[in-house]
Amino acid sequence: MPKSLTALLASLTVSLCLAPVCSSAKEGNSAVADKADAAKSADEKPEKQPTKIRLAHIAIKGELPESPGQMSLFGDLGVDLRKTIARIDKAAEDAKIDGIILEIHNGVGRGKLNELRSAIKRAKVSGKKVYAHLETAISTQYQLAAACDEIVMPSSGMVFVPGVRGDFTFYKDMLAKLGVEADMIYVGEYKGAAESLMRDSLSEPVRENLSAMIDDLFDQLVAGIAADRQMTVEAAREAIDRGLLTAEDAKEAGLVDRLEYADEFRDRLKGQYKADKLVYVMNYAKKKVDTDFSGPMGMMKLFQAMLGGDSKRTASGPKIAIVYAVGPIMSGKSENSPFGGQSMGSDTIVKALNEAAADENVKAIVLRVNSPGGSALASDLMWRATQATDKPIIASMGDVAASGGYYISMGCDRIFAEPGTVTGSIGVVGGKIAMGGLYEKIGMDTESISRGKNSGIFSATEKFTESERAAIESMMQRTYEQFTTKAAEGRGMEIEALEELAKGQVYTGRDAKRIGLVDELGTLKDAVQAARTMAGLGADDDVQMKILPEPENPFDALFGMDSDAQKEVSLEMRLLAELFGNTRGLKSHLRQVLQLQRVFQEPVATMMPFTLEIQ
Repeated sequence: MPKSLTALLASLTVSLCLAPVCSSAKEGNSAVADKADAAKSADEKPEKQPTKIRLAHIAIKGELPESPGQMSLFGDLGVDLRKTIARIDKAAEDAKIDGIILEIHNGVGRGKLNELRSAIKRAKVSGKKVYAHLETAISTQYQLAAACDEIVMPSSGMVFVPGVRGDFTFYKDMLAKLGVEADMIYVGEYKGAAESLMRDSLSEPVRENLSAMIDDLFDQLVAGIAADRQMTVEAAREAIDRGLLTAEDAKEAGLVDRLEYADEFRDRLKGQYKADKLVYVMNYAKKKVDTDFSGPMGMMKLFQAMLGGDSKRTASGPKIAIVYAVGPIMSGKSENSPFGGQSMGSDTIVKALNEAAADENVKAIVLRVNSPGGSALASDLMWRATQATDKPIIASMGDVAASGGYYISMGCDRIFAEPGTVTGSIGVVGGKIAMGGLYEKIGMDTESISRGKNSGIFSATEKFTESERAAIESMMQRTYEQFTTKAAEGRGMEIEALEELAKGQVYTGRDAKRIGLVDELGTLKDAVQAARTMAGLGADDDVQMKILPEPENPFDALFGMDSDAQKEVSLEMRLLAELFGNTRGLKSHLRQVLQLQRVFQEPVATMMPFTLEIQ
């Protein structure tokens, strides 16, 4: 073999033999390096990530109007009950929120109370802890806080849950001093709407009925506190009967969990959650309102904010219409005052119900009622509108749905009430307020020339003659029969059974459920869910809410709110206040009297027995 070839083969042999050895050495070196890196990593601790806890802060204050379009100068601009509940529900579902702090500044009506308490309970079920922070706690303010996991207040605070009290104001003697006399007629021995104008004390039937209602409200209060605070009914009653409690006394009685100032509360939560950083998401999910009302458009911006902004939804798809029927019932259009007053006009509500019925995207209707009643004619027209639709329609009662408020509800397929709703009062009242004596006192003379036996039936100066009274009584009896007949049909009762529940008697929602005047106890959310089910909408269907009547245009609200009727009431109230003096509380009572006068401008009214102030 040639020398060169021999050298080449030797070279290849050496190369082939060394290659695996070199590879093995490289792998060995790599393994050693990996072990060294692993040892180094074991010695180094991973960098700790800071913990950050986010708590949703929601303030509950102001009037929290029922209807989104209700104007008020006495609360947060653009804030209503529905939006407040939506914020609590959103916080409950928000994965970025670890808990909820409710800063409770004032109480609410008993219907609204149950709505808010139900939202708090939903948040607790979601796993979020809910804290109530109070400075003071009075009546329903405390009941709202009691639904939370923990109640905190400063040591200088106080708790005052005095029980339940109904105040009934009588105007007969005041009116007599002014030369004004009420001439009223009623059907139903418990129908006491006229008593505040014609008596100076409660009649025995009305006292008996209202006492039963107050008893049930008190039982609900005691049982609710006992359940919320995990104490006996006797202990809850004893705490209530102690009256005004200091924060220390309230904590000792088990009504409050901790006495802490706001900064102490926050520091404790930071430690409790073992958080490096605790963030209050202030005004959580609250729509920001432009509060710069300067300039030529400032007033329009103010009214837009008071009305809650533009609520129109243009998206297609299935909808449930919520029709808000709020305030005393009148014929004509609804009226809305920036000073907190609102009336329900039959024209407005009938139009809203018809709009919901005509909208092919609306699959069901919820009628949210918060009204003490009013005009019998207007009530009947709205009742008819609930009958005219073939879509499922459910009534949801708020703080009060009595007399005319019950009338417009009874035509619905189902009725939901809150446990503390004041309802019933199936009866009618009519009459007028004779102002002749007042006119004489201020130097006004009236002379009449009349033809016809009953030509003075609507006279503003004189009481009814015997003939006129007989005519009014006949009309009222027919209205009462119509009311009870339709109520019996709506509830599926014999007329005799319904009449035993009627006669003007008022009930709590809980009692009304027991005797069959309502179907279910539940919130507006429960009523909406029932409407979804009745409409055949599935749990996965994206369903929007259509709110009716739509909030007013700010220009209409500004330039249309001084109707002739409002001007008349305003002028008469100023006149009476001037004559009677600037007595404390007189203004609100005069407003109530004149509101009644306005209702009684129609011959027959379905009105709750009293303007109740239940504390």
